[in-house]
Amino acid sequence: MLLKRSPDLKYSDVTPRQVYLNRRKFLFGMGLTGGVALAGKNLANLLYPSVRAYASTKLEGVVKGPFSTDEKVTPEGLVTTYNNFYEFGTEKRDPSKNSGKFQTSPWSVSVEGEVNKPRKFTMDEILKLAPLEERIYRHRCVEAWSIVVPWIGFSFSVLANLVEPTPKAKYVAFESYFDPKQMPLWKYAGIQLPYVEGLRLDEAMHPLALLCVGMYGETLPNQDGAPVRMVLPWKYGFKSIKSLVKIKFVKNQPQTTWNITNAHEYGFYSNVNPKVDHPRWSQARERRLPGYFKNTPTLMFNGYADQVASLYNGMDLVKNY
Repeated sequence: MLLKRSPDLKYSDVTPRQVYLNRRKFLFGMGLTGGVALAGKNLANLLYPSVRAYASTKLEGVVKGPFSTDEKVTPEGLVTTYNNFYEFGTEKRDPSKNSGKFQTSPWSVSVEGEVNKPRKFTMDEILKLAPLEERIYRHRCVEAWSIVVPWIGFSFSVLANLVEPTPKAKYVAFESYFDPKQMPLWKYAGIQLPYVEGLRLDEAMHPLALLCVGMYGETLPNQDGAPVRMVLPWKYGFKSIKSLVKIKFVKNQPQTTWNITNAHEYGFYSNVNPKVDHPRWSQARERRLPGYFKNTPTLMFNGYADQVASLYNGMDLVKNY
């Protein structure tokens, strides 16, 4: 066991409580206090049981999509119980415990602004816009932990092309659903709500930018952004906005929630960059869940530099963090 003295210990070095408790519970249940010689999917399911806050639906006709990593997929139970979704609480387990009554049907997403064909899309319409693809993406949190998830969806550009952005559209603004009655912990979130995010138009139109409707073969759990969200694998996780209700094509750079909250720590671009430290911890290495330590080197653009680096040619990526 590696021990650190408190002056050297940062919050981002601490083992996730959910990881510790699940492993400890399993070991004691098996009557073991040392290591376990078992491996594989069954063990992962025992250690990290999935928590879906509603009856999920298997997504049919899903094909293997491009850009998938061949890295080991994170156990589903960790991805469904270790979340940031402040409307349902600020602790990692809060969203899975508190989002069970969140109503995600009926649902529609309004697309408006600088477009020729503004419209609302129902979820049934979204699911029929394009073949659903499973893309196994790395997902990197600014808190220096990371996961690998089999997301399901299709490139955001499919939807964008249907509404025909005008030449005036330079950015895309996104807005999450917000209802104080369904999200009673919102008052403790410490951020402005509804949650808003934004991208440059060329970022949003990049094939990697995923309009996501599911993961692990099924529809999204409430705590992971049901029923539809964005997934932007080369950016820190908070850019992948959950539970979308509004998409607006705009002329000027839109406001984003974490930039509003603390511009010193959270810039508009928020690209994964191991050379730019968070003011309170290093981003050079990450903890790949369910691992315990920050022993995985962080890759530039989260490992997607070959695909997206050209979007930022000539930019100062330290200034434009």
